[in-house]
Amino acid sequence: MEVLVYLIPVSLFLGALGLAGFFWTLRSRQYEDPEGDKRRILNSEWDDKPKPDQNSGKDA
Repeated sequence: MEVLVYLIPVSLFLGALGLAGFFWTLRSRQYEDPEGDKRRILNSEWDDKPKPDQNSGKDA
């Protein structure tokens, strides 16, 4: 039970740090580009799959 004396303040500090980080991202306007997000999602140039290597079957 004595460990709670340390764990509770540490957890409150980490929670406050996370909340402060979230408010910092809101103030720096990082969530205010829905048009750009929409274009990046629909763009086929950025694909999750790597392009096949054209030299994969050839010996050097």
